[in-house]
Amino acid sequence: MIALHPYLPYVATIVAIMMAGAAAVVRLRSAKKPISAKKILLPPLGMSTGFFMFLFPFTHIPLSWALISFTTGMIFFAYPLIRTSNIEIREGDIYLARSKAFVVILLALLIIRMALHSYVEAHISIAQTGSVFFLLAFGMLLPWRMAMYIQFVQVRRQLQLAEKAASNT
Repeated sequence: MIALHPYLPYVATIVAIMMAGAAAVVRLRSAKKPISAKKILLPPLGMSTGFFMFLFPFTHIPLSWALISFTTGMIFFAYPLIRTSNIEIREGDIYLARSKAFVVILLALLIIRMALHSYVEAHISIAQTGSVFFLLAFGMLLPWRMAMYIQFVQVRRQLQLAEKAASNT
């Protein structure tokens, strides 16, 4: 068993809060720039490299835990993000619409996740807890970004049709 520093849970909590704050700032800033398919699809692709953790036996969890964790992320965490992520046409470009509700939802999800993390960590190893919460986060990110991509494609099609109609007149 690996001995951990007694302050590690507190440091991890502070880091999680800082990451959530950074995500909110990035999201609010990104609303000022046009969005692209690449900007939507790269985060899940980048995060998918985290699956390499499962090469190490100490991160292994039962398949039922993995399915429950991923499904929980999809249903309870992705849905509010999908509902607050809207894509719009502004000045002839495609933008992610600003949403104050997004920041509130992101903070609420962080608090729920931290509470769940403390509970789960009391029952399984830290490595397994990391596995469970990685799958929860991936279950949140993947459907959210896929929904954004579908919406992006629909809005891009509208923009192309509008440009075509304008050039025909």
